[in-house]
Amino acid sequence: MAVTIARAVAAQVPALCAIERAAVELFRGHRAWPAYAAMAIPPELLEVAVSRGLVWVALEEGAPVGFVWLQDGMAEGALEIAEIDVLPAHGRQGIGAALLEHACAWAGEAGYQRIDLGTLADVPWNAPFYARHGFATVDKADPAFARARERDRENGFPDDLRVFMSRPLAAPASDGWTVWPAPAKLNLFLRIVGRRADGYHDLQTVFRLLDWGDELRVHVRRDGAIVRTNEVRGVPAETDLVIRAARLLQAEAGVTLGAGIAVDKRIPMGGGLGGGSSDAATALVALNHLWGCGLDEDALAGLAHRLGADVPVFVRGRSAWAEGVGERLTPVALPRRWYVVLDPGEHVPTAALFQASELTRNAPPATISSFASGETAENAFEPVARARHPKVAAALDWLSRFGRARLSGSGGCVFLETASLAQARKVVRECPQAFAAQLAAGLEVSPLHRSLARHRARGVVPGQPLRA
Repeated sequence: MAVTIARAVAAQVPALCAIERAAVELFRGHRAWPAYAAMAIPPELLEVAVSRGLVWVALEEGAPVGFVWLQDGMAEGALEIAEIDVLPAHGRQGIGAALLEHACAWAGEAGYQRIDLGTLADVPWNAPFYARHGFATVDKADPAFARARERDRENGFPDDLRVFMSRPLAAPASDGWTVWPAPAKLNLFLRIVGRRADGYHDLQTVFRLLDWGDELRVHVRRDGAIVRTNEVRGVPAETDLVIRAARLLQAEAGVTLGAGIAVDKRIPMGGGLGGGSSDAATALVALNHLWGCGLDEDALAGLAHRLGADVPVFVRGRSAWAEGVGERLTPVALPRRWYVVLDPGEHVPTAALFQASELTRNAPPATISSFASGETAENAFEPVARARHPKVAAALDWLSRFGRARLSGSGGCVFLETASLAQARKVVRECPQAFAAQLAAGLEVSPLHRSLARHRARGVVPGQPLRA
């Protein structure tokens, strides 16, 4: 039976937890059994990893039969394998090896230097298995593993049974595929304070970046062509903001190289979450690095502004207070918060809302202090979207049962801010089938900037210069 590997989705989390419990039964009778039996996967942590795109599942006829879960490593530039399990009935079929190699390949393309893990030395499907796949035992006294060993002690896991292993990851070749995140954003408020002579509106808003979003895969082409290598429903390649961003950078920097770009869309289009703008910003940042253009952040933000009002904040990579058409940005420190984002499945055309006669266009200017105090939290588009789009109104009404529901951007996605992961999970679990719910955490620094730092640290393959 053919097995495919795909990114996990939130609905699969119970099945993945069940796979882990079934796999643990293989250790019954081993000295580590009591600790393994008591250490079930926390579903809430697995859900967070799934939302961040760090879990892959092996599927047989659409049903999960195994999975691998990556998490941030304890050392800079490293990832950890938090869990890798296969149903015992599907053992010895190469599924675990396929999951492991898939995860390592993605990590290398994402700029990570190595993958670490903790395992057992005396179990054939543990350390000997990993050794066959390029992992070597390392000194567990290394400070990088101190937190993992402390966790073992808390869970009663015998320290003498534990070994830590590491696999170095090769840097992508200069024309190999690389992986770059394109995070979503929320507008924590949005006020229109006037109309400019050029017809555009003066806005005030706070952009909050999220740890969830799209993903771009990019590689350098030597023929100068810029090509989107996959289909994006409803977005012809020639009008895709990603392709426009790449061509703008190519022309402005005088680059003769090209690029192949694949876009993995997770952010709903037309949802007010900045998906297209974030994808364009990621293309600018990634290709500036891969082509060796050398443009600084200010120059890239200038190009970003020519592509759209929301693109600069993604290039800058920090949650920010924004004014003008959204291009004048002041970084703001925001508290740690979790968000439930609902997609009502209704496209809201931004142009139609801007043209609405009932839209408030002359609100008094807000201040950062009025936002911080909670006084300023409205979205000027919300009354219009609510009146004209019944599904958006229904999503706002349902989410309002749990707190202050808000529209993001010009919609149609709506969101709820919570102070804890537990609160957010409760809302997601109760979400009606009419809406798609996404769990996300607010960030101060964009995952795109962290990705750029990793890729810079990796450099290029010696002897293969970036410039043609």
